[in-house]
Amino acid sequence: MGILKPYGKGRNMKLSVAMITFNEEKNLERTLNSVKKIADEIVIVDSGSTDKTEEIARKYNCKFIKNKWLGYGPQRNLAIENSTNPWILNIDADEELSLGLQKRIEEIKESENEKEVFKINFTSVCFNKKLKHGGWSGTYRIRLFKKDAGRFNDNMVHEEFITKKEVYPIKEDIYHHSYLTLEDYLQKFNRYTTEGAIDYYKKGKKSSIFQIVFNPIFKFLRMYIFRLGFLDGIEGLMIAVDSALYSMTKYFKLREIYRNGAYYNENNNIKNR
Repeated sequence: MGILKPYGKGRNMKLSVAMITFNEEKNLERTLNSVKKIADEIVIVDSGSTDKTEEIARKYNCKFIKNKWLGYGPQRNLAIENSTNPWILNIDADEELSLGLQKRIEEIKESENEKEVFKINFTSVCFNKKLKHGGWSGTYRIRLFKKDAGRFNDNMVHEEFITKKEVYPIKEDIYHHSYLTLEDYLQKFNRYTTEGAIDYYKKGKKSSIFQIVFNPIFKFLRMYIFRLGFLDGIEGLMIAVDSALYSMTKYFKLREIYRNGAYYNENNNIKNR
């Protein structure tokens, strides 16, 4: 299946899609289908998938690079460094470009203006429902940029794109399929909370009873009540509860690291001394 078929006319500077993956067979094909018309190249850095991720990537003629997990920031940068085109679209395997966004990116590729960095509007899809409230949608993240306009920091989680260029918004949507099912959420829960705790440990952050007990309560109230998460129905309730539990678990794991004299090895697994 070919992918190098951009449908725009004019200048059309070439674009590389840079992605990172790990066991994304449930999501990857949807993502690749949404970028294949605008991509001149798709680069995937995979951190050891054992499912059909590589098979799906090969079907779309992706450049597939295997590399041990370095953390989100470094892993994204590796995908970008292995991209060959002037424009970079950095997305995850559980994200999908809306039709409007595909057309907008094609227009940007063709344009003669000086804009080099764009942040894109995110809409979360959880448990097969688009969430409009609770703070999970309507956020903007830098995902489209010229290759030399900046780079991601080295954060293991919550990485940021660092640039000195002016950042311009794109209102068209990326759909973030955060969690397909509750089981999917729970499968990722342990890994994400551990990575979050380790990242805080590296930065010297501490855990406290306030953060373990009261911070989750405030998080739930902020999402479900003040940010109107209740308007998203039962899915809004589940996300608010799960987010509060995520915060509690992350800070409790951070507490365990300090209490148990733990350390992290090169694969960011916690080991006791």
